[in-house]
Amino acid sequence: MNAHISLPDAEIHYKTRGRGPVLLLLVGGDGDADAYDRVSAELDAYFTVVTHDRRGLSRSTRAVTDDVIADHADDAAAVLAAVTDEPAFVFGSSIGGVIALELLARHPHAVRMAVVHEPPIATMLPEPGRTEFTRAQLEVEAAFRADDIPAAMGRFARLVQLDPADHEPEVTPRPAGANRPDNLRRFLGVDAPAVRRYRLDRDALDRDKGRVVAVVGATTTGVVAQCAHTLGAAIGARAVTFPGGHTGPTQHPRAVGRALRGLLLDGVAGVGGQAGQHAARELSATDAPASRQAHRGDS
Repeated sequence: MNAHISLPDAEIHYKTRGRGPVLLLLVGGDGDADAYDRVSAELDAYFTVVTHDRRGLSRSTRAVTDDVIADHADDAAAVLAAVTDEPAFVFGSSIGGVIALELLARHPHAVRMAVVHEPPIATMLPEPGRTEFTRAQLEVEAAFRADDIPAAMGRFARLVQLDPADHEPEVTPRPAGANRPDNLRRFLGVDAPAVRRYRLDRDALDRDKGRVVAVVGATTTGVVAQCAHTLGAAIGARAVTFPGGHTGPTQHPRAVGRALRGLLLDGVAGVGGQAGQHAARELSATDAPASRQAHRGDS
């Protein structure tokens, strides 16, 4: 079902599918609510899967403020409030992982468990990784200002070690929609700089670390992988390995979907033990409460 919510300064488009406990998927890069459709297909028999167009992307309005990541987290909390009265499972990849951590910090009541896939937070890295990663992020931004999208995305692809050939056999690139150029400009010009500047709320993370799982891609190395491992160290658990690399959710959607499903259904170690087992018991119930209706739909 497609729907939207009206906020004081934005209209946020979102979609839901499936039934069961709510699982919010926070997409990386310039991806919108449709980007994780293939992952969702592995999950919607077990969960009410929710995705949305981040503020500024596709069908959501483009209001810009000075606190971009906080706005994205508040928007995600508003989407969750539209579909459930209960804490939700959250999976976020790349900038989506950053937003998941900020969502947990700002709205801890809204999150049951946050699975955080390779959040590119340079400021949490020790040296020399912090300087190396920050320099690379600044180079992407400078390339965008100088030469627009192609040059910037070339640098970004090298930074995250994007391998176009590393994908499941049935996965083909999604056709670029009419919104893609504007989405990329929003990502490169607004969201990516906000991620570079972002500082993790360490006190909030320490408070909520029993509800966080750090995830690293099987083929990811370098400073991007270091971010996942550093987050794992901060919560006192080794990062869980998922198939693929930084873009695993789009290039290996079936395998990543199954891995995420298994993590949530089985309460894999790394969620502070008790939290994972509690989640597994709740999810094993056959009478999981259905999500309440969204505020406004246009399916």
